[in-house]
Amino acid sequence: MENGDKKTKTTVRIQGQMYKVVSEEEPAHVKEVATYINEKMDELKKRNPYLDTTKLSVLTALNIADEYLKLKRENEGE
Repeated sequence: MENGDKKTKTTVRIQGQMYKVVSEEEPAHVKEVATYINEKMDELKKRNPYLDTTKLSVLTALNIADEYLKLKRENEGE
């Protein structure tokens, strides 16, 4: 970030809960990330409606990490 590493506080909503995120990223980026996470959690919750929040969060993290690592391998192979 080019604004002198200034941290900003952005409030986001994920699964009905509000979170204050302190970051050097632009608020629009933080909100985009939160929206992505919320959508991924919604997808899993639709398939597994009885998951508690902790299990839903861990499974979401596993799915996102899987996506990330696959993309990382694809890009390293280019």
